[in-house]
Amino acid sequence: MSSTLLEVTRSKHEEVERFERLIVKDLQNEPASNRERLFQNHRVRNMIEAITSSTENLIEIYEDNDNARKDEIAALGGQTATGTNVFSAFYDRLKEIRDYHRRHPNSRALDVYEEAEELLKEEPHVEFSGEEGHGRYLDLHELYNEYINSKFAERNKKTKEPIEYSAYLDVFSQPHKISCKLKLSRQYRDYLEHLLEYLIYFFQRKEPLQDLDRVFSKVETEFEDLWEDGKIQGWESKGGNISSQDSIIDLDYYSTVHELMDVGNDKLKEALAVLGLKSGGTLQQRAERLFLTKHTPLEQLDKKHFVKGLRNIAQNGAAVASQEMELKEIALKESKMKRLCEMLNETIEQTKENVQKKQALTVDEREKELEEEEEQVDTESDDDEQQIYNPLKLPMGWDGKPIPYWLYKLHGLGQEFKCEICGTHSYWGRRAFERHFKEWRHQHGMRCLGIPNTKNFNEITSIQEAKALWERIQARQGVNKWRPDLEEEYEDKEGNIYNKKTYTDLQRQGLI
Repeated sequence: MSSTLLEVTRSKHEEVERFERLIVKDLQNEPASNRERLFQNHRVRNMIEAITSSTENLIEIYEDNDNARKDEIAALGGQTATGTNVFSAFYDRLKEIRDYHRRHPNSRALDVYEEAEELLKEEPHVEFSGEEGHGRYLDLHELYNEYINSKFAERNKKTKEPIEYSAYLDVFSQPHKISCKLKLSRQYRDYLEHLLEYLIYFFQRKEPLQDLDRVFSKVETEFEDLWEDGKIQGWESKGGNISSQDSIIDLDYYSTVHELMDVGNDKLKEALAVLGLKSGGTLQQRAERLFLTKHTPLEQLDKKHFVKGLRNIAQNGAAVASQEMELKEIALKESKMKRLCEMLNETIEQTKENVQKKQALTVDEREKELEEEEEQVDTESDDDEQQIYNPLKLPMGWDGKPIPYWLYKLHGLGQEFKCEICGTHSYWGRRAFERHFKEWRHQHGMRCLGIPNTKNFNEITSIQEAKALWERIQARQGVNKWRPDLEEEYEDKEGNIYNKKTYTDLQRQGLI
């Protein structure tokens, strides 16, 4: 049966009302896990988009720009070209309905309530990488690689090497620590744009009910006031007043004229104008003229390269204004990125903890953990919400539940051991306490005391006790009987124990 505009209008209103009730019903159910919460938010988001689409169709129908709705109402009232005939219009519609049901005798009415129940059980497909863990962690590895291969990357003060991924998670949300001059490079602009794109994409998948447009609109409003007052962090001296040196293209990024040509005519002309150089000629000539300033100071350049009567930097106000707009755009993107990081602060902290946890695991342990996480994805329940029964007050395991009592007694888990020789470090559990005696830190501490690191000093954690025991050993055996080559113990990566002489020989041969 053909649908009329009035029937479509009624159907759209019904659809909007049905989705509103479904949203209320869905939000009344408390999700049992993070995965369920994610599915619930995306279901609600999809229904909101459906309501928006239906509402836009209704607005278009009610505006009636083509007078189709007005003509249809007139036809229902029996208004024709020859006059008004209400009964004729009524019987024509009745005949149309009967013909439809005669042709489709087995058609049945759709049960919208049944469809609604199925919709509430739907699990929307949300794409997350394995590293993101269904929205629990950020996956910034590609951006990290882009960061460490740039000139604005933070370096280790001692080794001058790029920082590790775990340290990058602390600094990526702090662009104000990067020099403004480095931010003028194309490399930084590309990196900042990629970072902002990823954070927006991740946030939209993790929090689909948040209105990012409204958030960014507020950020832009606040940014305008702070920029004018010069109060944007990292850009305090840039609010409306840019120095000439900040307006120059970062030539350190380009090693040849051909690379500089990739900047384009417009950028080259602006940079030349800011320096007071001639901006005419072909693309290659402009690039060559600007490339001269990389190794030659402006005051030493030939006068023929300068605009007549203009040999001073930053005389061209239009170029300066253009560069100011460019810097302002970079600062605005940084503000948006910082706001997203604030909203994702909990996720960033969880990502740091997850990275540190993985660094302490072996390859086999990581693979096993991934398999366990995949198995748990489909078996998450509300067990975590229930009150945990722990009358013996046992320590919690990695799964958030008390460890077995026999494991607690066997390994001494939950007990804290402190070692003065290692710098008053705490070791929790018997196994960790025994392991630390074989570490380099403990061995170094014993040598600093002038005491050999032998098995006689196992369980000795006090400096005074270690010195007293060493004095007793010396008095009993004599000072000259100590043979470090044979009695001092060393351990390789596999846990094998050697005396000093054997260990040194094997190390020289490259066997360990």
